Amino acid sequence: MRLVLTGRQDADREELDELTLQLRERLLELDVDDVEPDRSGDIPDGAKPVDAIAVGALAVTMAPIALRSVLDLVRTWIENRPVRTVALTLGEDSLELEAVSAADQQRLIEAFLAAHGPDAQEPPAQEPGGGPGH
Repeated sequence: MRLVLTGRQDADREELDELTLQLRERLLELDVDDVEPDRSGDIPDGAKPVDAIAVGALAVTMAPIALRSVLDLVRTWIENRPVRTVALTLGEDSLELEAVSAADQQRLIEAFLAAHGPDAQEPPAQEPGGGPGH
């Protein structure tokens, strides 16, 4: 999973880097395999080699069972931080969490989990007789 933090309009690179490190520390407290700065981001023209790490981006390695705890942590973590959004990408899908109402965030998380939870790999069961109405 890839996480990308977007700071508020007045946030600078140093503040975003500090916030990213704080989130990394919190994520490492969960049952995840690893959380590292993500080096897959776009490198701006004229950037130094040390800038190859995308500021605000983390790569999280985890078992699928840890997905809910990671999403819950990010949802609560963003509430009191100067972060505008945290975008999560898992495979081809992404979810963008904002400092909006807890109920709205929870609905987004539940939909994302439904698509990526342990049961998401299995196709839906067919009704006997070919489906409803038969």
